[in-house]
Amino acid sequence: MTCHFKYKLIAITISLLLASLSFAKDAKTIAVTEENFSHAETARNFRNWANKGATKSFAKMPGLPPRGKSALTVQMNDDTLYGSAIVQAVDGKVTFSIPETDNYLAVQVVTERGHGQHYVVEDGSYKLPVESSYAFLIYRSGTEKGIKYAKASLDMVDTTVFNFATQYEVQPYDYEEVEKWVKKYTEEVNSMDSFTYTFPRTSDKVTDLHQWNLENAAGWGGASPEAFVGNKYANSPTMKASVCHTTSFKDPENKFFTSITAYDADKYLMEGVRNINSHTWDRNKDDTITVSFNCGANAKNNIDTKGSDFTFTVRHYGVNPSVMQSSIDPIIAGVKTE
Repeated sequence: MTCHFKYKLIAITISLLLASLSFAKDAKTIAVTEENFSHAETARNFRNWANKGATKSFAKMPGLPPRGKSALTVQMNDDTLYGSAIVQAVDGKVTFSIPETDNYLAVQVVTERGHGQHYVVEDGSYKLPVESSYAFLIYRSGTEKGIKYAKASLDMVDTTVFNFATQYEVQPYDYEEVEKWVKKYTEEVNSMDSFTYTFPRTSDKVTDLHQWNLENAAGWGGASPEAFVGNKYANSPTMKASVCHTTSFKDPENKFFTSITAYDADKYLMEGVRNINSHTWDRNKDDTITVSFNCGANAKNNIDTKGSDFTFTVRHYGVNPSVMQSSIDPIIAGVKTE
């Protein structure tokens, strides 16, 4: 056997070995499909928070969410602080509590399919059923009394009752592929005149898979509308920063508060851009509210997006039944371009 033939044989052997290893790796990766997208997007969010220690401890954010894609989740609130834990169900249930505070403090229980199966706003101890082995607990602490108070409220949470998911393993999706699906769905949402979220609480409540996938891509982790308890969310279409937009409306009179927040094309918060909510907005003489976008510093409740095109999201916390029953969000419906 010549040296040339030996080297050629070795090269072929190495190539076959590498190919087999690559095939084995690909075989373990779960392909993303329309049917499993909600699970894949949820797995991505579980992964992001697990990387922050949420499977072992209560992951509390030190302040308002970061801007851009350094945020762990799309469309994060700009008027609440987050505390999160990934927990494992025991006998099909998860345990947590809400301490008594003087600010807004809610817990949402999100399953591995992305469903906010429970949204709890009352103080007390809870043991609630979930439809998956693991669940994501999202604490939202309101900033209406300031950041310091919101942080103090999260510090009061009893974490000893959490059954942390120390055995949780990140699901083997191709997360670059997940991101491509997210981008495709988000672009579709941004092209609509208005997009309203339904956020069905459990898998059996999904009646429109495409709608559900759009909701997970553009606003993962949102709560189901429930009168005076849960929340209702709606997105505007993409809006130009080069012109002035306004919307005038009657106070929705939601139980907790109303929030209007601008996001970039990928649904992340924008650097230096403030949000407007009912704790701080200025009213008109007739008691209506006008919110402005890129209309100048003297405009009523102006949101300056710093020259960037944007979408905005309306959140109705403890949604008023009249808003809940509206086919289109009244704040988005009132948008005018000057």
